[in-house]
Amino acid sequence: MEYNNEYNLDLYPKKLHWKEGDLTATRTTMWSGPGCHEGCQVIFYTDDDGKLVKVEGDPNSPFNQGRLCMRCLELPELVNHEERLRYPLKRAGERGEDKWERVSWDEAYDIIEEKVRAFQEKDGPESIISMIGTGRNVSQVIAHNQYANFGGPDLTLCFLSGDSCMLPRTALCYVVMGNQWVADMSQFRPDRYENDPEWQIPECIVIWGTNPVVCNSDAFLGHWIVEAMKRGSELVTIDPQLTWIASKSKYWLRLRPGTDAALALGMMNVIIGEDLVDHDFIDKWTYGYEALAERVKDYPVEKVAEICWVEPELIVEAARFYAKAHPSTIQWGLAVDMSKIGTPTAHAIACLAGITGNIDNPGGNILIDQACGLEFGYNSGIEYLKEGMVEKRLGNSKYNLKKYGFTASSQSDCILVACETGLDEKGDPRPVNMLWIQSANPITNMGQDAPRIYRAMKNVPFICVVDLFKTPFAVACADLLLPCAMSNERDCIRVWFDPVRSLTKCSSFYEAKEDEQIMIDLGHRLNPDAWPEWVKEPRDYMNWRLQVGNCGFTMEELENEHAGMIYNDFRYYKYEKGLLRPDGQPGFMTPTGRYEFYISLFDSWGVDALPYYEEPPTSPVATPELAEEYPLVLTTGKRSFEFFHSEWRQANTTSRELHPVPYFDIHPDTAAKYGLHEGEWAWIENQMGKCRQVVRLNATLDERVVSTEHGWWFPEQEAAEPSLFGVFDCNPNNLIPMCENGDSGYGAPIKCGMAKVYPCTPENSAPEDQPTYQVTATNGYTHGPSHKSDTPSFYDQNK
Repeated sequence: MEYNNEYNLDLYPKKLHWKEGDLTATRTTMWSGPGCHEGCQVIFYTDDDGKLVKVEGDPNSPFNQGRLCMRCLELPELVNHEERLRYPLKRAGERGEDKWERVSWDEAYDIIEEKVRAFQEKDGPESIISMIGTGRNVSQVIAHNQYANFGGPDLTLCFLSGDSCMLPRTALCYVVMGNQWVADMSQFRPDRYENDPEWQIPECIVIWGTNPVVCNSDAFLGHWIVEAMKRGSELVTIDPQLTWIASKSKYWLRLRPGTDAALALGMMNVIIGEDLVDHDFIDKWTYGYEALAERVKDYPVEKVAEICWVEPELIVEAARFYAKAHPSTIQWGLAVDMSKIGTPTAHAIACLAGITGNIDNPGGNILIDQACGLEFGYNSGIEYLKEGMVEKRLGNSKYNLKKYGFTASSQSDCILVACETGLDEKGDPRPVNMLWIQSANPITNMGQDAPRIYRAMKNVPFICVVDLFKTPFAVACADLLLPCAMSNERDCIRVWFDPVRSLTKCSSFYEAKEDEQIMIDLGHRLNPDAWPEWVKEPRDYMNWRLQVGNCGFTMEELENEHAGMIYNDFRYYKYEKGLLRPDGQPGFMTPTGRYEFYISLFDSWGVDALPYYEEPPTSPVATPELAEEYPLVLTTGKRSFEFFHSEWRQANTTSRELHPVPYFDIHPDTAAKYGLHEGEWAWIENQMGKCRQVVRLNATLDERVVSTEHGWWFPEQEAAEPSLFGVFDCNPNNLIPMCENGDSGYGAPIKCGMAKVYPCTPENSAPEDQPTYQVTATNGYTHGPSHKSDTPSFYDQNK
């Protein structure tokens, strides 16, 4: 069908390239750094020199229907930014001095080859570890490169404690139902919304721990929820803050950060107690309902209300509305992962959907795999590992979900400990000689306890970073820095859920290479037997993977015959039709063949097989003595339209013009209590450390909660130590521990710590240079992130 009739669709022909005046238009997909998880279809406009000058949304795309956020629209500013990396750089001075020597790609490859072979010989390929930032199209590249080229088993999210980015939810879904799930917004068919004859508009959409219109996380476009709202969907939003979408909700539950599991158990107490469950689904397709019903008796609404700081009547009303609506669906986010009990929290929410029968039904929570069944994720190339190598993954001997492959990655905290001590989790020798870090900026964003990570990196002999810009981590830790391409400079295929989409290269930038090209070049050097001789370029690699996957089309056919997009045949109620199990029998891909409220694998491992709630490691309840000094609950990671984690922070961009400094939200009464004023800099401190951000009054917060932004650094500041672009000054990862994980190895208390706040003053924030981004306080004293504290800096304390 045709979408968005306000567009003149004649201007957007359904083909790969066309001319608009002096510009060449290319229909493609936005899915690499910088950007988000989405893969929105876009039109790139390039001039005669191949320079990207404009980006538009593709109105012919059923996926995003021409809609784009500012991160896509702003892309030309970063693609052509003067600070972007142009050439391979080798460290010339000491780490942290920001002294570099330009080298050729062949010289860079020579260095890598020499190091890899030496480390393989000295301590085995397991001494080489690869680490990735947020997924996108690098996921399959870094995995294939690690397994096929380096030969080591360890790949992980870059020092993200508890792998707390979707993986706790993903692992839990696989043990409960054998698949991932996502809220059904008719996104897996080209005929969307009322034009899809099977799809039903969800009567109730629960938004749990995410701000979808802003963050568009987990391959889910937030605007799809807005489209459902236009068609009659009503919302239940669970969030400590009143977001825009929460303000449009029928119910907003302002829970205490880190108490999500208790809330889900309390809602089930209501639903089961009032017999609002789907008995047909439970009787035919689930396992352990009686045990779950007994467990939720421990969570009466009054108790849960006290835990969560939510009115009991609101919990009851929201639970009834969710259970009585048909269909209902849940879209969840990172807040579910980012507590120590991330896995039990996800389990509780999965049980909530299961008892109401909203599983793989139109308008419910649908089960989905990679498009075309292609492995373009963390298992790519794993077939090239030598026998017994997977068992050597760090964390496997400690955590069963890792050991039995419920997500294909190593445990991040165990890797940090190995970097620090040279030992694995059993205490056996496990030196880490080399880190390959692709599109990650851990001391700025992805890692917790940033000073600890910074110290640990001094123990690693060789670190190679592949990125778009020179980041604080690269300056502090890298020995080799390689420039990579952006979306308009890539030939690639995007397969994270349907549809399959193409990225078509229409530009180049100096010597920046596609991540795929770096992998291929290294492969032919390091392990040529693993690479077909004809695979020389990224397009060859894509066609090879499509061929191996028996997809029935080439990348060129995808681009030219299918307008860059192919939807696969999507069907509901797959568990009824034998579509989820390799034996073709009805049911779920679990040991019992059922949707498991009581997880049989957990039972066999001797861990709690039912969902439960546990207080965060530090909280007003768990550590009341600590609360006397740090009385506020600290939640982190508040998203904004301008940034994606630590991306888009460069000066002279629209993002920084609109959002020049980091803000933290605090209730006006709490701010007044501690002498804080809107627009002034303030310190946020706890037992781990401190950071400073600018006060933003927010009356929707509980008076006992403060909410900080993450991922801040200042590329306009000095790169060399001790500044490192001001990275240690403003980031809440100074205040969050590593290695505080749940029994599963997943989850960490990233969004549920404690803190105190107090003003930045001339006495505790001695100024240096006048910052270009400044907020003038009402007392006449100007504070800026370039100002040092009178106490030793994080750099001084940890060098």
